[in-house]
Amino acid sequence: MGVFASVRASNGVFRGAGRSKLPSFGYIRRRDLSLSVGKRYGDGSVLPVLIVGAGPVGLVLSILLTKLGVQCAVLEKNRTFSRHPQAHFINNRSMEVFRKLDGLADEIERLQPPVDLWRKFIYCTSLTGSVLGTVDHMQPQDFEKIVSPVSVAHFSQYKLTRLLVEHAKKLDFQICTTESLKGVTDGGAIRGREILMGHECVSIDTSSDNFVGVTVSSLVEGEYKQRDFRCKVLVGADGAGSTVRKLMGIDLRGEKDLQKLVSVHFLSRDLGKYILSERPGMLYFIFNTGAIGVLVAHDLEQGEFVLQIPFYPPQQDINDFSPKICEEIIFKLVGRELLDIDVIDVKPWVMHAEVAEKYVCCDSRILVAGDAAHRFPPAGGFGMNTGIQDAHNLAWKLASVLDGTSSSSLLETYEAERRPIALLNTALSVKNFRAAMSVPSALGLDPKIANSVHRAVNVLPSGIQKAALDGIFSIGRMQLSNFFLNESNPLVSPRLEKLKQIFREGKSLQLQFPAEDLGFRYFKGALIPDKIGGMAPLEPPTGRRRDYVPSADPGSRLPHMNMRVLSNSPEEEIVSTLDLVRADKIEFLLIVAPVEASYHLAHVAFKVAKEFKVSARVCVVWPYDAVGGVEASSKAALAPWENFIDVQEVKRSLTNSLSSSWWSICQMSDRGAILVRPDEHIAWRVKSGIAGDPVQEMKRVFSAVLGVK
Repeated sequence: MGVFASVRASNGVFRGAGRSKLPSFGYIRRRDLSLSVGKRYGDGSVLPVLIVGAGPVGLVLSILLTKLGVQCAVLEKNRTFSRHPQAHFINNRSMEVFRKLDGLADEIERLQPPVDLWRKFIYCTSLTGSVLGTVDHMQPQDFEKIVSPVSVAHFSQYKLTRLLVEHAKKLDFQICTTESLKGVTDGGAIRGREILMGHECVSIDTSSDNFVGVTVSSLVEGEYKQRDFRCKVLVGADGAGSTVRKLMGIDLRGEKDLQKLVSVHFLSRDLGKYILSERPGMLYFIFNTGAIGVLVAHDLEQGEFVLQIPFYPPQQDINDFSPKICEEIIFKLVGRELLDIDVIDVKPWVMHAEVAEKYVCCDSRILVAGDAAHRFPPAGGFGMNTGIQDAHNLAWKLASVLDGTSSSSLLETYEAERRPIALLNTALSVKNFRAAMSVPSALGLDPKIANSVHRAVNVLPSGIQKAALDGIFSIGRMQLSNFFLNESNPLVSPRLEKLKQIFREGKSLQLQFPAEDLGFRYFKGALIPDKIGGMAPLEPPTGRRRDYVPSADPGSRLPHMNMRVLSNSPEEEIVSTLDLVRADKIEFLLIVAPVEASYHLAHVAFKVAKEFKVSARVCVVWPYDAVGGVEASSKAALAPWENFIDVQEVKRSLTNSLSSSWWSICQMSDRGAILVRPDEHIAWRVKSGIAGDPVQEMKRVFSAVLGVK
């Protein structure tokens, strides 16, 4: 395949494997290339969006785009969807995105294990041995849904992928195999709403101003065949080893090779049944004289697990981890043999902490998202979640540009907004990974020393390196024996006390980060910063859990508050403020109070939005003690405009730390206003009314946010 791995450009050929810089496609523009395809697909020869990679990020993007009316298709080099569990923690913000995908969040909540079976991390000498410490990562507020309308979830990636595929099918996506090649024709045409399995992107042609050419290779009847497709925009969501990123010569920056591990996916209902009855949890950190490993309990009822084992090549080889040897390691970590065990697959992998140097290139026609744009340590589960939020940020911008509402410069804000978040999450993941290493260090198993030993062994004659490494590590693990590892041993008791202190002070590996998960903020991009005081930078990540504080600052995610929809319907409808932002159209939401000046601003917003050919909706927030007749008031005040909704604050308990007033939560006067983007982030706000001409102000806002004059 390597022979095809090139990028054909108008002034040369550039090999993806090298570090040669591509020509300045998107940075020295001859002119602003229009990506608009109008309101329809045209003659079908050029697909608006082609997505490479059918993992969660690519599938979420394809669903979001389709709901927004954008024709797209997905290429996946693998012939089948992965069954390896991989990522499994879904944070609050991703679950909020899934709420917009026709009930996907509800499905996940229904299908995931009960929270009491996965809320804890357990540190032990074996699964049947003594417990060194337990950390419960769920707090009472996590269940109260005060700061978010949905809770976090524990749900394996392959199960999520399966649900996403089913949701795509409901939107008339077809799963196409290489045998059928359904809907694929010669001449660069590809239909929308297809997921093409077994189709690998092998080259990208950017020489035309009108389309991106993509050469795809697939194995048909034992022979590799190539086809050329055309698209307006190509999105690489093809994972950490992204072909799209490599073909475009985009480098990754950060720390490489933080740790090498072997991932063992296995099934054992016997083990699942035992853990369910004795010590249910999500992660098990196991340290004993026979082996060291981290066990992820993906599904205790089904007995599905993934074991992560430290890996030290070249002295160790993947062949050293045959299914039989893996079974023996598992038995050592469990503390007994299992009645049933089925090792499904064994994979080596390397932990990195890197972010792509750019997300957008070639006049905003080629973009990367998800693991193609960033590779994190798994500590805290930021990888998949950050990717899903990449897709959420990108979808409405692509739809707006392809619709002709916005200029292609809007896509540049995708990088301006999402790359800093990836850098923050990288730093947080690394800090959390370092915190995880504090536990073995306290037990006398400092990973830094282990790495130093590994480097020292490399200088020995090759014939004795493996035996020397195994011998040294075996001696090191001896300090985990019951003889040494007990509180009555005066030499070891300080270590155990230090371990307890780590757990007590929250300095071990953490699962939840509400402040970063819900509180991340964009500082520049498709938004208008406050004029006074600017934007204070986010606090640097600490690696520890911090509470989320709602904010209506521009760039922030809209705060959640339950509202009662005011209508003539006899049935009471309670919604989140996040639900007021629609998922099936490009629409901006203006939130105001029932104040005369705000009603006037709403009229202006409707008129200006119409000039910019974008939809606007107004939400009038009434206080919880407002009495009847409010709907008629708004209808009269906003006539002839009809795209508005009246909602009323739902009074909260007085014991709740958050105020019951919406405007107090937003730290604003009820004479203020908030303009919310289609991705639920705040584009602009005024705290207590506009001092100047509201028409000029709204024109300034829509012009800046949409990137058009």
